[in-house]
Amino acid sequence: MSDDLIALAGNPNSGKTSLFNAITGARQHVANYPGVTVERKEGYYAYNGYNLHIVDLPGTYSLTAYSPEELVAREVLTTERPRVVINIVDASNLDRNLYLTLQLFELGIPVIIALNMMDVAEGRGMEIDAAELSRKLNVPVVPTVARVGRGKEELLAVAARIAKEGAGSSAPPQIPYGPDIDPVLAEMEAKISSAGLFTDLYPARWTALKYLEADEEIVVKGRAAAPELSAELEKMVEKVAEHLRKTLDSYPEGIIADYRYGFISGLLKSGVLKQKHEADRLYLSDRIDRVLTHRLAGPAIMALIIYGLYYFAFTGSDAPVRWLQGGFAALGRLIESSLGPGLLRSLLVRGIIDGVGGILAFIPIIIFIFLGIAFLEDSGYLARAAFMLDRVFRTFGLHGNSFMAYIVGGGIAGGCGVPGVMATRTLRSSNERLATMLTIGYMNCGAKLPVYALLIGAFFAKDKAQMMMLLTLISWSMAFLVARVLRSTVLRGPNTPFLLELPPYRLPTVRGLVIHTWERAWLYVRKAGTVLLAVSILFWALMNFPRLPASKKAAFDAQRRALTTELAGGANPTSASATPAQNNRIKSPPAQQAGNPAGSLEKINAAEAREALRYSVAGRLGIALEHITRYCGFDWRTNVALVGGVAGKEIVVSVLSTAYSMGRTGHQKDTPLGAVLAADPAWNPLVAFTMILFTMLYVPCVVSVVCLAKEAGSWRWALFSVVFNTTVAFTVAVLVYQVGRLLGIGI
Repeated sequence: MSDDLIALAGNPNSGKTSLFNAITGARQHVANYPGVTVERKEGYYAYNGYNLHIVDLPGTYSLTAYSPEELVAREVLTTERPRVVINIVDASNLDRNLYLTLQLFELGIPVIIALNMMDVAEGRGMEIDAAELSRKLNVPVVPTVARVGRGKEELLAVAARIAKEGAGSSAPPQIPYGPDIDPVLAEMEAKISSAGLFTDLYPARWTALKYLEADEEIVVKGRAAAPELSAELEKMVEKVAEHLRKTLDSYPEGIIADYRYGFISGLLKSGVLKQKHEADRLYLSDRIDRVLTHRLAGPAIMALIIYGLYYFAFTGSDAPVRWLQGGFAALGRLIESSLGPGLLRSLLVRGIIDGVGGILAFIPIIIFIFLGIAFLEDSGYLARAAFMLDRVFRTFGLHGNSFMAYIVGGGIAGGCGVPGVMATRTLRSSNERLATMLTIGYMNCGAKLPVYALLIGAFFAKDKAQMMMLLTLISWSMAFLVARVLRSTVLRGPNTPFLLELPPYRLPTVRGLVIHTWERAWLYVRKAGTVLLAVSILFWALMNFPRLPASKKAAFDAQRRALTTELAGGANPTSASATPAQNNRIKSPPAQQAGNPAGSLEKINAAEAREALRYSVAGRLGIALEHITRYCGFDWRTNVALVGGVAGKEIVVSVLSTAYSMGRTGHQKDTPLGAVLAADPAWNPLVAFTMILFTMLYVPCVVSVVCLAKEAGSWRWALFSVVFNTTVAFTVAVLVYQVGRLLGIGI
């Protein structure tokens, strides 16, 4: 009768043995201390002609085999595979008892929750919404009082139906374990599944969790069954354990336990448990949550925290940004003085230093924002923010867990779209997952920060923090609106319940903050030194070739000869073969320069450089796009930069730096790009704001698009993202620019 096996599982003192007695009629000894059911006890019960084989498992707090009780309970569940597990939960101690429930979910066995000791819970002033608990956990929940048999018949009816029909819970919640554990857990799960390690007994994810929890029995079995794979898995565990020790002064099993208890805390606070009268003492985390997650004060505090983060980032980084800009300018002057005119000097100064240096100069801002985000993550605050925004997400057809994907993707400026897309793996609904993936690109990832920093510093210098706060609100608003459109059209479907772990508040360690900030900043610097360097060189080449034809170059040479002849009083100290740089050494008298500034050699050289840029491949592409982008206020150089931004949004700054440096001479060479743009007649605050919005909304970077295709399982959605996001960006940019012009705003 093993097919009819029903297992009773629960914590010691949860009333499990009382329920077993009530069902089977056996007279077991019931005591009020752990360990009374160390040995296995069995019985039978006939319900409406259907025989149920009941096994009373030893009382256990978890399924990690630290004790004989846990080992016995786990062996029955994994080797005998009951048709149903009735999980007896002490209703007066839900936060402790539901820990075992979550582990039963991970085993993949159908679970029924017997919400026992309801009389005790009610006596303590607790109101438990069993229906809400059932809905959010997606398993049957039956209130019981086992010692008097209350709820027994209903419980057995549900158990018999599931055992007979196999209609168990199909999708209980899968708990995310945070950004440090989840990527490793997913990789381990894939390796275990691919190798088939214990997959006939346990789900691959469960086995991976046991390795992370240092479950000795599973690790020993793994070494015997698959030595090479087990060694690889243990090495992965050692790596993440070392990382957690350095950053959080913790270990994998500790973090996993924290997230499980945090999950339970979030569940109980989401309408499942209400307290009629307050307890005499509240824990510190509860007191903090009373303020930080307050219905009215919570969102206001969250807005102030994010604003404070931006103020801290821009104020603290102002001096380092200026130092770096000055340093790169000095490096450019050094190379110019060391090398003669030619393509090599142009490549080093205009292509690499102006291009990559223009991006790296904003590294201090990114570091300060990363530091702030690391503090919010490590302290546990971001989970509370997700808890508060759950209702907003549901309104727009998203899942509460979309919040964490958004945050990873740049919801607080500074994330990255690639891990943001990967973070959607925790969403069970495919439609909610797709809607989240398709709108993560609107978040203000770290790649967009240099563009924002450049244009905000040039045109909105007095309101930097306010502008970043505004851009954050715009990015979230656009993501919500687009998600609502998608969920109402191509991605229709019901919302799934939201549960989120609320990890305990921690005071982040200085070492942990430094390591987390350094890891993210180093990834950015490494990207600048590899991918962005290659793209910068590519666009330098596109902006330098083909060279000006001989006829056009001869025209500029003639202008220089005429001017130098005039300045020399009729004598021509230059020759037709002299280079622009050589002719540039001839200084005109101040009076003559003041009388005819447009005819100076520097301006002729600058005009030649601009004409050469327009004649290049990049220039022709930018000019061709002007027929469309003029409605957004963008000129051809901006167009070239935006095309480069398809590879990575940082490239926008790199290309602008190169493009504008090729038209500068003399004292202008040391002028920061922001000041050059502010002085350019083609730019104004309205154009700058429109440019920021377009950068925020248009096609995600290439790597994000590839990742989206992989996660969505189809290139169709990736291409949809490219076309749809760019269309939205263009539409918004045109509306903002044209309305701004009509109203005379920012012109």
